[in-house]
This record gives sequence, structure tokens and C-alpha cells, in this order.
Amino acid sequence: MARPCGLLTRLEEPVPLKSISVTLSICEFVAGVSATLNYENVEKTPLEAFFVFPMDEDSAVYSFEAMVDGKKIIAELQDKMKAHGNYENAISQGHQAFLLEEDKCSRDVFCCNVGNLHPGSKAALTLKYVQELPLEADGALRYVLPAILNPRYQLSGWPEDSCLKMKTLVVPLEDLPYTLSMVATISSQHGIQRIQCNCPLSPIEYLGDDKTSAQTSLADGHKFDRDVELLIYYNEVHTPSVAVEMGKTTMEPDCLMGDPCAMVSFYPNIPEAKPPITYGEFVFLMDRSGSMGGPMSKQDKSQLRIEAAKETLMLLLKSLPIGCYFNVYGFGSCYEACFKRSVKYSQRTMEEALRKLKVMKADLGGTEILTPLKNIYSGPSIPGHPLQLFVFTDGEVTDTFSVIKEVKSNNLRHRCFSFGIGEGASTSLIKGIARVSGGASEFITGKERMQSKALRALKRSLQPVVEDVSLSWDLSPGLSAKMLSPEQTVIFRGQRLIIYAQLTGKMPPAEATGEVGLKYTLQGKSFESKVTFSLQPKSDANLTIHRLAAKSFLQTKDMGFRETPANDKKDVLKVSIECGVISSHTAFIAINKDLNKPVQGPLVRRDIPRPILLCASAMMPRGGAYTKASSSYRPPASRPVRSSSYDSCASYERNRYDPHRSTISKSLYSLVFGDNHLVQLISLQKADGSWDLNEGLAMVLGMSLEDILAALPIQDEDSSGWATVLAVLWLHTNAKDMKSEWELLERKAVAWIHIHAGSVMNVLMRAAIAFLKSSVDPAVFVL
Repeated sequence: MARPCGLLTRLEEPVPLKSISVTLSICEFVAGVSATLNYENVEKTPLEAFFVFPMDEDSAVYSFEAMVDGKKIIAELQDKMKAHGNYENAISQGHQAFLLEEDKCSRDVFCCNVGNLHPGSKAALTLKYVQELPLEADGALRYVLPAILNPRYQLSGWPEDSCLKMKTLVVPLEDLPYTLSMVATISSQHGIQRIQCNCPLSPIEYLGDDKTSAQTSLADGHKFDRDVELLIYYNEVHTPSVAVEMGKTTMEPDCLMGDPCAMVSFYPNIPEAKPPITYGEFVFLMDRSGSMGGPMSKQDKSQLRIEAAKETLMLLLKSLPIGCYFNVYGFGSCYEACFKRSVKYSQRTMEEALRKLKVMKADLGGTEILTPLKNIYSGPSIPGHPLQLFVFTDGEVTDTFSVIKEVKSNNLRHRCFSFGIGEGASTSLIKGIARVSGGASEFITGKERMQSKALRALKRSLQPVVEDVSLSWDLSPGLSAKMLSPEQTVIFRGQRLIIYAQLTGKMPPAEATGEVGLKYTLQGKSFESKVTFSLQPKSDANLTIHRLAAKSFLQTKDMGFRETPANDKKDVLKVSIECGVISSHTAFIAINKDLNKPVQGPLVRRDIPRPILLCASAMMPRGGAYTKASSSYRPPASRPVRSSSYDSCASYERNRYDPHRSTISKSLYSLVFGDNHLVQLISLQKADGSWDLNEGLAMVLGMSLEDILAALPIQDEDSSGWATVLAVLWLHTNAKDMKSEWELLERKAVAWIHIHAGSVMNVLMRAAIAFLKSSVDPAVFVL
């Protein structure tokens, strides 16, 4: 029997998707993307093809068109239910039809349907979107082209009409039957310093002596084993600016697309408060689902996600201020709490939490985050200690909008800091829960360290709240600004603030200028930043600023196909269709009515296979489509899945706190944290910031305990002061490149030295510098 030729699935069915080509244009901090899906039907029967793929949560998709055998068909954005009806009617009548939609359960998953693709026919489907690029801590702008869509955990009884319910075949990376190419152009008036990528690129070509633009492309052979991530460094990124874009001349005035639109970017210079606040309730919610047992990425197999998360949690616990409250939750198909309710931070409670951290594994099954969130929110507030929630997850959940709705309903009592771990984490979940709670989100991929990003978030949470945030406009008479972005109530130090406004009224002459000011209060002191700008709007055929403004509005109102309130749904539909930006309530539909050939029998269905990474393939059942709920977790017979809100498991009880032990034993920290001397040193620190002088510290310092004791300059002095000074010097000498990870706990240690060894601090410091032969500046001990 002859074997089918061409690209095949594992079931030896030809795959109609042949390639994906992407054109990327980045100007300053906005990306414009055109992605084309190239299909060809090499079979002898008409096909209906389905392709489920990831998109970034912040993408404003505004165009969808099909080129079929040389003919262009422009899609129309319609109410989602209407679009589905029109698609089915077109297919049944023998027309070609193309449908593009957001998934009903998650904003970062899209589905593209190609209906009635005739034998020998070729179709190129192009979607276009624009996106703000986030600013990283080191000043880089980060663009990610999602290539990984991990299997999402599916709750029993979850709606069948989700794209994520589709039984899409998954194949190993080497068997993936389509290719990815990308060409990128980058420009900035400030000049480009450098460009980095986690994937091989062609040589970067800089244009002009001032390097204001650059071109590059993705090297051939991308294996869909990671998202494509570009980090762009400009010579200057912190300059406030205002851009005014002309509206669509064919639209009526007083509507969003008809009026000029302004995009304002501020970089508030918020001073760092010293010392930081010492109150708050800190709750850490850690994903312990089966997928957390995989590596951080294919390129970095040295550390599993759960191990990186445990190390990060240890650093966070050591960095908490004395006087606060805390708790730790682990969640999967069930959840466990370290304490029944949050407890006051002390040496005893910290050590008990660390002992439970020791036995933490990725063994709790699926990813059901909603139930533990409800439990956390159901607890009574602690007076004077506002709740700060830290969520660590690989984001493989299905009920994204339900989770975001729950967080939003409690946004007045807490802030949420969220962390997406590994390739393919849900941007909809991670960004969504941070946005609706006034927190911040981070993504950790490749060889990035989770620890530094988590500690940066903790540092933000320990800063006093910026209050009385307001925006003021000084415009020409007869012109006013209508805010499109949500009211800004929280600003973090180092954060970029982007605001959109619709300019209504009579536009002034070309030479006219306007002014916009940002005011806020910090610890009783008022601050203000102002930017003067030209009121003459500039033309942009893609209406980029208008699309981004519409996306900002939709993210505020659109809570998902099933979760959006009726009044908000009306606004979402109006803005989405008027601006041409897709939402969870709309879909793009294109119909080729010129091709009216009756279909002989039913269409043959072809689902485009998705790649699967090593960490997921280990959990994939043989012989079929993969759903995380059915395969990622097999609870041991001796320990049933727990569903109670609090569980004090036996293995935890065996490690209960012993008041006679002054610190965690050498065997404990070596078992948990291996041979990493920095992590070992930090694991020995006590809750109040000090270190005890013991064998564990001596091992990190590389000296004998006897020699360290003999070098103590004041024999009657408490050895803890000597040990703490030595530990601080070791950090500055041996781990200065990782200061962002230990800065908070080091400040706690220095504060302890001033309180408990202040009278002899200078003596201890000079002796320690000489003993360690250190060149560290003694100024590090200044508060």
C-alpha cells in the first residue's frame, strides 16, 4: 500500500498548515506584528482545519484577512455568536469561510478555523496586532512571540465550547510538520544600544551611524521548543512623552476612532523609602501541580521549576520584616496551608515553614487555583497589616476569567504579585490577576532567575503606598481629554505608566501645544511631573494608538465570555466592533462567496498538531490527545488527595520546631539546598536578621569553627554579632552580582548589628575585614 506523501501527523494524515511567517516592527515601546498562516490542501477531499495557538494577553488583534488562490478576502469583526452562525451557514452552502476568535475561557489562546479548503487549494491567513512592550528592571524592552501552548488543566464539567477542550494532537518537537520564520525591524529616536534573543538570529544589521534602527531575522530551524524572546536596549528609555494620533476621517466625531487619541508615558521618579515598612500580611501561593516537576526550560535542565520555586520561597521568607504576618499555601487538585491562618513572623514560625518547604514536591495533581484563593480571601483581615499575595505558577489553568474575577472582587483589600514560571505560562492569568489588584507581574523563562524577580516584587510591596494619584490636562480652549485607561491608584518605584485619552472638541492650529501633569503623594510629600507636547495629531494608517487605547479599555471591562456583566458587555461589543479590536465577545469572519461548489459529503476535519515539551511529554498518555487533568497526577495509594482547607500532613509533623535548636541543622539545609553556598548561608540566617556562629556558617566561610572563634576580637562579646558581620562581608565579597536577591535580608542583618552590637560594631567590622582579607567598603554597614 502506498504511503501518503507530504507532511503527516502520527496518524499519517496530511497536515494542511505548512508554515507560519511573522513580520515584526518595533518602534520605541510599541510592537506591530503581522503573522501569516500558510495552508495547502494536498488531499483529494475538502478540508476543515482547526489551529489552536497562543497569543500574548496584551495583543490588540485588529485585522484578519485571507488570500485564497490569489484572491484577498477581508474579514469582518462581528458578535461572536453571530460570527459562528455565519461560519456554519457558509460552510453548509459550499462557501469557503475563515474564523478567528479568542478562546472563551482565556484571553491568551486563539483558534483559527479554515472551512471548505478544496483539494489543491492554497490559503494564506494573515492576522495583525499591536502591543505595548513591558519594561524590564535592567531597562530592556521585552517582546515575546509565543510559540508554546502548554496543555491546560481542565476542571470537570468545564464548557465543551472552549478551544482548550479540542482534542488536538500533540507531537514531539522533531515531528512538528510546520515551520516558523520571523523578520524584525527595530527603531528608536534615542538609538539602539544592543539586542538580545533567546533563539539564534541572523547577524543584526544597524542602519545609520546613530544606530536608530536595526534589522534581523530568526535563524532557520526554530523547533517550537521555546517562545521567541527579544530584549531591546535603547540608549534612553525613561524619557516622558506624549504622542497624539489622528482619528479615522470616515468615522463620526465624538467616537473613539473618529477623534484624535493621545498616549502618555510617564516614568515617575519615586524615591526609595528608608527604612521600608515593617508591617503587612504576606501570603505565598505556590503551584505544586505535576507540571511544576518539569525543568525551567529545555536549555536549562539543571533546576526543576519546583526546586527554583522552593529556593525563591526560602529567600522570600528570610527577607520578611520582623512584625509582619505570613502564610504559605501549596495548590494543585487540592491545596495545603502551612498554617491554618496567617501567623506572626518569628524564628519559630519561620523555621516551621522552612521545614515544611523541605518536603514540598510537585505532587498535588492539576492546577486548581480558585479554591485556595477563595480560602485566603475568606479569612479575616489583620488590622494594620494589608494583604500582599504572591502567586507562583506555570499558569496551566483553564478557568482563567473565573480566577481574575475572584481576584478583582477582592482588590480593595490586597495587591497580587504574580509570577509565570517556564515556557508557555498563561499571560492572561499572570498579567490579569496582577492588573485587577494593582500589583505587578513577572515571567521567568530560559536561564532567568526566579529569585531576583521575586525579591524585586517583595521590595516593591515593602515600599509605602503612593497616594492621591491624579492626571491634569492643560489644553487649548474648546478641547478636552476623556480618559480611556482605568484610574491609576498604584505606582511602583521604577515603573512606567502609560495612559490613553480621547481628545474631543475643536483641534487648535498646528503650532499649539498642550501640557499633561502627573501628581502623587508619598509619605506626606507631594510630587509632580509635567510634559509639554504638540497638539498637532500625526497620521498612522494602522491607527496604532487608537487600537492600543481600545485594548486598554477592553482589558478593564471584558471579564470573559461568561463572566462579563451585562452592562459592561454592551460597552465591550461597541468598542470592540467600532475599533476593530477583537474581544472575548467578538470574532473575525471572512467568507469567500465566489467559490460556490457543493460539498460532496461531510468535510474532513484536520486538527493542526501542537508541539509538546519534554516536561509535558513525560506526563502524556500514549495513543491520544493530552489533557493535563487525566494524566499529570497519580496520587499514591497511601495518601489520598486532600480537599480540606488545612492539612497538617505527617511528614510535616515529623519536622516540627524544636525550641532547643537555635537554627536549622546543617543536614537540613544541605538536603534542601545542595552545594550552593549562597543559598546555604541564607538558609542559616535567623528571622531577626542575625546568624549564629556554628559549623554551618564555618563551612560556607571555608574555615574551621575554632579559627573563627579564635579571631573574635572581644572574647566576652556575643558570638552572634561576630557571625553576622562575617556573613554580611561574605555576601558583598562572594555574591555581589546577585545583590538583588539578598539585599533585603542583608539590610535586616545590618539593622540587627546596629541594635545588638552597635557599641562594638566598628571593632567587629575592622577585625572581620582583616580576618577575611576582604576589600569591602565598611560603608556597607551604614543604615
